Amino acid sequence: MKRICTLIVLLFSILLINNKSYSQDNFPVLEGPYLGQEPPGLIPEVFAPGIVSTKDWEIEGVFAPSMKEFYFARYRGTYDDAKTYVIQYKNGAWHESVVERRSGEVFISTDGNTMHLGNKYRERTASGWSEKKSLGPMFEREDWGIMRLSASARGTYVFDDYKSGGVIRISTLVDGKRQEPKKMGPVVNTGKVTAHPFIAPDESYLIWDSEREGGYGESDLYISFRQEDGSWGPAINMGEDINTERDDAYGSVTPDGKYFFFHTHLGEGKANIFWVDAQVIENLRRY
Repeated sequence: MKRICTLIVLLFSILLINNKSYSQDNFPVLEGPYLGQEPPGLIPEVFAPGIVSTKDWEIEGVFAPSMKEFYFARYRGTYDDAKTYVIQYKNGAWHESVVERRSGEVFISTDGNTMHLGNKYRERTASGWSEKKSLGPMFEREDWGIMRLSASARGTYVFDDYKSGGVIRISTLVDGKRQEPKKMGPVVNTGKVTAHPFIAPDESYLIWDSEREGGYGESDLYISFRQEDGSWGPAINMGEDINTERDDAYGSVTPDGKYFFFHTHLGEGKANIFWVDAQVIENLRRY
């Protein structure tokens, strides 16, 4: 029954979005937090239909820690045309603008001052984001293909690598010194196309997507909770309310800890961003 409800939500969302779409020229007046959207419950809903999620292809949605900037990627036409957008709260209203042609998967550091873009990053300045900089030789290996790199509050990096067949690696800080990245164990690196990790700010859990035996179809979202001994607990499929028979990916939790975001590929070159109450994560801790 839950699977049927999820599919109904997806179909309804597509119909709603196809009848409602805005451009920068007629961008609506949005009031309140979360782009003025009514928060969801424990069943995922399309985020900002017609504003963020349209009849095109929108993925990789993340809020900055201030909760006044929402970044996402969109393309109309071909994948090479993808751009990174931001909807920013300033002067008492939300405004959409193009940040750049998409050059990496955005992750904003917990202090809000660094925009990670795979093995590159930008620093926040008084006039906006700096030019892209390299994370250094440790992350510039030609045989690695980093898509998403996320960072905890203490500076631990967790990132994927599509060139190695889809694996996730971790790099910690010890006495302020960056440690050589290590491939994570089979709890995480099992299945195909393992990617898009999100590490909780306090490192209490890790979320990623992968295509595994026993899943709901293509890539599903999984979570592992940190154990008392510091190890990572078993991989838990986030369930039929989150995952569909299509690619479900790029999970993250808003910096205020209230909502879980992810995107789902809807077929025919379409993808949308969804959100749900972050209580779904706490509900999985019992497994």
